[in-house]
Amino acid sequence: MRVLSAGLGFVFAGVAAAGCGGSSSGPSTSTGASLAGPAVHPAAPVAALTLRDSLGHQVDINDYRGKAVLVTFIYVHCPDVCPVIVGNLHAAQSRLGPEANKLQIIAVSVDPKGDTPKTVKAFLADHQMAGRMTYLIGSRPQLEKVWSDWGIVSRNSPQTKNPDLVEHSAEIVGISASGRVMALYPANFKPQQIVHDVPILAAS
Repeated sequence: MRVLSAGLGFVFAGVAAAGCGGSSSGPSTSTGASLAGPAVHPAAPVAALTLRDSLGHQVDINDYRGKAVLVTFIYVHCPDVCPVIVGNLHAAQSRLGPEANKLQIIAVSVDPKGDTPKTVKAFLADHQMAGRMTYLIGSRPQLEKVWSDWGIVSRNSPQTKNPDLVEHSAEIVGISASGRVMALYPANFKPQQIVHDVPILAAS
């Protein structure tokens, strides 16, 4: 699957992303600590996000104020990049220990046809993320609205005849407890970046 780079002006209400795709520390946060992941400066309010999860519960990103939030855009039939992202998120959660209570992970589907309650349940179980990650799904119009708001690209791959393959943006958005976008992690982020940054995001 070819990973696409998102414009991501979405999340920042018109503010361009800085440091996207890099791995250097960003500017200090309000706590005085520097993020290990690619930082966004200046931070800006996160875009709206309200969908049902794979269990049928209505989810609003604002419900997670007070926690660090990571938002990723994936699909269950992805053969390569998405499993790596989820695996690294799992590794980060495990290394966080009790600090993991300060983190909420949200996955948003980029494949409305293939991501169903049944397939998502199996995917979360296979990756040991059941109960550890909220997976949002919906109809194509519902998801396209979110993709547009968040600057996400999702399309069937023109380079293959496999209808299950989707090309999509794969950055992970790091959001502070106050609801501001502070970091953009590339698909190949390191779990240790998340371990380092979660306490900072949760305190910001």
